[in-house]
Parts: sequence; structure tokens; C-alpha cells
Amino acid sequence: MTAAPLTRAPAETAAAPVLRAEHLAKEFSGVRVLSDVSLDLRAGEIHAVIGENGAGKSTLMRLLSGYLKPSEGTLFLDGAPVAFHAPKEAQAAGIALVHQEILLADALTVTENIFIGREIARFGRLDERAMRAAAAAQLAEIGCKVSPTALVRDISLANRQLVQIAKALLGTQRVVIFDEPTAVLTHDEVDPLLDIIAELRARGVAILYISHRLDEVERLADRVTVLRDGRMVGTYDAKGLTPQRMASLMVGREFASLYPARQDPARLAGADAAPALEIENAHVPGFVRDVSLSLREGEILGLAGMIGAGRTELFEGLLGLRPATFGAVRLHGEPVHFHSPAQAAARGVGYLTEDRKGKGLLLDEKLAPNLTLAALDRVHPAGGLDLAGEARLLDRAVAGYDIRLRSREAKAGQLSGGNQQKLLLAKVMLNEPTVLIIDEPTRGIDIANKSQIYAFIQSLVREGRSCIVISSEMQELIGLCDRILVMRAGRINGELAGAAMTESNVALCATSSAANEQSLGGP
Repeated sequence: MTAAPLTRAPAETAAAPVLRAEHLAKEFSGVRVLSDVSLDLRAGEIHAVIGENGAGKSTLMRLLSGYLKPSEGTLFLDGAPVAFHAPKEAQAAGIALVHQEILLADALTVTENIFIGREIARFGRLDERAMRAAAAAQLAEIGCKVSPTALVRDISLANRQLVQIAKALLGTQRVVIFDEPTAVLTHDEVDPLLDIIAELRARGVAILYISHRLDEVERLADRVTVLRDGRMVGTYDAKGLTPQRMASLMVGREFASLYPARQDPARLAGADAAPALEIENAHVPGFVRDVSLSLREGEILGLAGMIGAGRTELFEGLLGLRPATFGAVRLHGEPVHFHSPAQAAARGVGYLTEDRKGKGLLLDEKLAPNLTLAALDRVHPAGGLDLAGEARLLDRAVAGYDIRLRSREAKAGQLSGGNQQKLLLAKVMLNEPTVLIIDEPTRGIDIANKSQIYAFIQSLVREGRSCIVISSEMQELIGLCDRILVMRAGRINGELAGAAMTESNVALCATSSAANEQSLGGP
């Protein structure tokens, strides 16, 4: 059944809009990135906005929250025209924005970040006890277990996002705009947050929800607005709007299959499938205990598990990013020991970090230096700068990885999340690794870019390379990988392959101390 766009909700059921946008447009340096967009946000409703990277979602969100001024169009608050000249003016009107980017001060505590600019004072002095208590309550409400006194630089990326959400929800809000709030969260962290968002709706708050996770949109949204290339496709009643239909509306065509065709299991299990990487008795203090695994040549091996299971820490230990000990590590049968990712890259092991903005790319630098930074000896031999050669490599990467950009002179931070990830993949592949380790390959990426990255990964292994994929998305692991290892409490708690790769089996291995290969029907 095809969903029909709505012009407005039926008069007998529609609440008056709290915030309304009419014919919004935005230009940057003469380039129009948003054209003629109209929507409204109603009290007690979750209005989702979806679209591919570059569709205009973030620009729209910034126009509604005072970070940008529209080139054309008008905002209405409670029916009256309003113009926000700064985010503080929108905040004063009860409009809160939860950014996708982590905008916290690393050197301050969690409490100090939550209350910065809104400190509680008594008798002319800061009331630190009151702020810690309020911060603890706010964190508990959204299921964040970090200490209010912890420094932000010492907590995980996922917990930083939760702290940012707690900060945005402090006080009384009439409109809350969520920009990819679950992009850096694992599945066990998502449900409590979605429950909080549903509770805000029940309290009468108007919610604007931007997400690439279409299953979340299906679960939460009352209405859905679809953007494509900076223009509105339409606004739809969420009832009966499936993720498949949403994906088709976003990309303008039917979306046949998200995942590429699987490899032949017999080839991967055959005598020619020698181990590409073997790890024996890995120990990462505080995270991993006695883990052994083997990656076959030409295989995509998935690593699943809840937050804190030790997946990322295992491979950070392997690459020398944190203290670790191993009984043995063999690369294509040869013993190896890595002190740094650069040393691993020199031996043919590539690593894509889960934090592309913080650790993978230099967002304030141009694209070519980002691309070649990890391969300077190869790109610029003898210490000289071969800028022409660097430019040619960028041209090849843009074409080969379909990196969408307006200018070769753009900075990495100006690319969409999907194009940043493709640039990071091109950067790592410049060293021609035989083993590729990818942590959260599609975090914060739209469905079209996800499909491209899955195809890139599959093409790499078909060329004879081997790949380890660490992911918090169970469907991603099931759709892409040949085998899945599930970690729990720092250990491998199950191995799944073939028909045994199901969400229920992954969840069982991730949460049950009794799970094992035999009981789950694994190989």
C-alpha cells in the first residue's frame, strides 16, 4: 500500500502547532541547500524528518533552533511570526536542540558540562552539591550510568552523547529537536532513550526527530516528512509507512536489497581458506580475558556484543592503542606484534576507528591531506611534497568510492557523515591492507550510503582481502558477515554462522552466560 502525503491532519485530531515553518529556504555562498520546506511541530507529537545525507535535514534543524537564519520563509511560534537571531533566543522560547556532534568540554566534569551557562548559585557561590544531585537525577532518567563527577574526556563516546542529551533536556522544554540521538549508541542504550522520547511526547512536548535508523522512525513517529536534495517529497502519516517504503521515498526509487549477495560458504570453509589473522589468549586489562579467534582469508567476520563487552578494546589492544598481552598473533601464518596502528598498516592491517570525527579525520583540513596522511612515505617520497600526485589520488578516491562533494578544496568537516566515512575508507585502503578492521562502519549514515559501504566491503573480500566488522547493529552483522562472534563480559560467548545468524541468537549470546556454540546450532 502506497502512503499518501498529508497536507494537514484532520481538524478534529490536530493540535495547534507550537512551531511552524513556511517555505523555508537557505543558501550558502549562492548555493541553495534547502528550498521551499514547510512543516509544523505539534504538542504531544513526534514528527520525524528523514532523507539521505545532504538532503537538508541538518540545515532545517539549525534554522528551527536559531543556529542559522533562513534566506527565505518564516517561522511561527504559537501562530505568531518569530525570528531567532541566536540559539539562546530559541532556547529561551523553550526550543532545545540535541546535536549529533559531541559539543562538550573534555576537561570539565559531567555536571559542569550539563550546567555550563545555567549554574545554580546560593548566596553568591556555586551550589556544587545541588548541581551534582540534579545532574545525577537527569542522567538516571535517561539511563546513563556515568558519575556526575567524571571528566568527559574519561567517558565513552556513547556516554558523551547521553550527557549531551541530559544537558539539552535540563529545564522545561516545549520543543525538543533530536538530530541522530542514537547514532553513537548501542542497542542496549537505545531503548531507554526512545522511552524517554515517548515520555516527553506524553507530557505534551513537541518532538522533531531526525534519524537514519528507519526502524526507530517506524516505532516512534506520528508523522514523517521526507526530504530529498533539499526539497520536500512530502509529509506522511506514519501508520503503515514501512522502513522499505521510507527508504524508497528518500532515494526516489525502490530499494531492492541493502546487502550484497553472500559469498559461497563452501569456498570460505574449504582447504584453501587459510587463516589471515589468528589471535590467541588475548588479555586487555579491565576489558578482555583469554580471547582467541581466527579470521579466514576472504572472510567477513562480525563482532557483536553489548557496550562494555570488549569488542573495540580487543582490537585497540592488538594495534597497540592500549596495554594488552597475547599468547600469539599471526598474520598470514607469520608471528607479529604491533606497537601502533602505523606499524600494523605497514604489515597490511588497516583499521577504521568508530570515531571518524574525533580520531579518523582532521575535520578542519582539506580532503587531500586527510586522504594521504597515513601513507605519507608512499605519496611523498624522499620527504618532498608531490601535490600533483596527491591531487590525482584524491580524484581516484572520489571516483572509486563515490565521495560526493561540491569542491575538491572543501574541508573534511564539510562533508556529510556518509561521505566522511567513504573518505576514511579510501584513506585506510591507500596502504592496500590485506586485513581490514572496521569499527561501526555505518554509524550515523543514511541508507543509500550504507548500501554503498556494504558493497565496498564485499568487493574488498572478493579481491582476496579479509575483514573484521565490529557493529552494534545486529541486522548489519547478519546481512553482511559470513560468521559472527558474540562477546560478553570480555570473552567470546558464541559463534554463529548460516541459519544460526539470527537477532534472537545474537541477543542470547550477548546477554546469557549459558550461551555457547552447540546450544545455538553454530558450526
